Amino acid sequence: MALDTWTAYFLASILIALSPGSGAVLAMSHGLSFGMRRTRATIAGLQIGLVVILLVAGAGVGSLLVASELAFSIVKILGALYLIYIGWAQWRSSNGITADGETGVADGNSLSAKRRFLTGLLTNVTNPKGILFMVAVLPQFISPSRPLWPQLLVMAVTTVAVDTVVMHGYAFAASRLQTLFRNARAIRLQNRVFGGMLMAVGAGLFFVKRSHAAAH
Repeated sequence: MALDTWTAYFLASILIALSPGSGAVLAMSHGLSFGMRRTRATIAGLQIGLVVILLVAGAGVGSLLVASELAFSIVKILGALYLIYIGWAQWRSSNGITADGETGVADGNSLSAKRRFLTGLLTNVTNPKGILFMVAVLPQFISPSRPLWPQLLVMAVTTVAVDTVVMHGYAFAASRLQTLFRNARAIRLQNRVFGGMLMAVGAGLFFVKRSHAAAH
C-alpha cells in the first residue's frame, strides 16, 4: 500500500472511530460500570469484531450481503435485536459496588471477562452499518494492481490500532466518573441512560437500508 493511500486511510480510520456508535456507547457503558481494567476485555471483543467485518467486506462477502435483500435483512434484524437486548438488560440491571471499589452487579460479581469479550464481539459483528461502511469505503483504498490480502492486513492493523486507542479513551473518560455513581439511585440512572442509548442505536438499525451503500 502506497504511503499516501495509507495516510488517507489512517485519517479516515480516526474519523470512523471517533464517530459515536454502538461500540463507543458500549465502551463508555462498561467503563463506567466495570472500570478501565475490566473494560479491556470488551474492547478486545470490539476489535476482533471489527477485523471480522473488515475481512468480510474486503473479501467481497460484504458486497453479497448488500446485494441480497434477505441476507442483509437477517444481519440487520439480528444486530438490532442484540443491541436492544443488551440495552434492556442494562436498563433493568441493579448494579452495586464491588469490594475493590468498582461498580458491578448486586451480588458482587461483574460480568465475566468472557461475557464482556463476547458482548463486544457480537456488538460489532452484528452491526450492518459497519458492513455497509466498509463495503463503501474499502474499495477506495484498495489498489487492484497489488495483492489484496496484504492490503487488507495493513488496513486491519491500522483500523484496530486506531479504534483500540479511541475506545480506551471513551472507556477511560467514563471510568473517571465512577466516583459520581456511588449510590443506588445514581447507578440506576447510569444503567437507564446507557441502556436507553443502546436500545436507541439498536432501534435505529431497523431503518438502515441497502441503498445507503450504493449511494457512496
